[in-house]
Amino acid sequence: MGVFSRLTDIVNANLNSLLDKAEDPEKMIRLMIMEMEETLVEVRSSSARLLADEKTLSRRREKLLALVNDWEAKAELAIIKGREDLAKAALVEKSKIEESIDIADDELMQIQTSVATLNEELALLQAKLKDAKAKQKSLLMRHKTATKRMDVRRHLHSETIENAMQKFERYERKLDELEGEVESYDLGKSLADEINDLEADDKINDQLAALKEKLAKKES
Repeated sequence: MGVFSRLTDIVNANLNSLLDKAEDPEKMIRLMIMEMEETLVEVRSSSARLLADEKTLSRRREKLLALVNDWEAKAELAIIKGREDLAKAALVEKSKIEESIDIADDELMQIQTSVATLNEELALLQAKLKDAKAKQKSLLMRHKTATKRMDVRRHLHSETIENAMQKFERYERKLDELEGEVESYDLGKSLADEINDLEADDKINDQLAALKEKLAKKES
């Protein structure tokens, strides 16, 4: 399984846990970042081991090449000395070592391919980790904001708020009715009220006339 296939499983598992168990999102985000960091360390360790293997195999290949040259020199010497049998034996040893070199070359190619792949994954993982850390605060802020909004919505739809609003509306209606009664008194007088006002005016006028007559008599 590739590094990122396993990392995807880790992230998906944690997101499912976050949704299913409603765990603390801050804790879950920290956990995902921590696992990404641990995977990064693991990838670096694997890359370091492969590089060490590559160096070891390269040194072994150089030694094998030296042996090839040595056996070839021995074969040449045997021919010079007229020992064709020894020359053939030396060439056989040389051939065996060359086969080992071919195997080492194949191993080196595989290691170099693996190192290149790991380096690509390492660079991508570092970018993903950097992006995750940059988004961490934003995600937590969005979660807190959404949680606060949900709390407000729940309170707005709570029975306590509904009851309080109903009482407020009842008091408002009572006040409207009271103000309506006051306004009805100020709008106008009934017919009986107007006749009574006329009678009262007559009495006042009679009293005024009597007072004027009294004063005139005193003056005369």
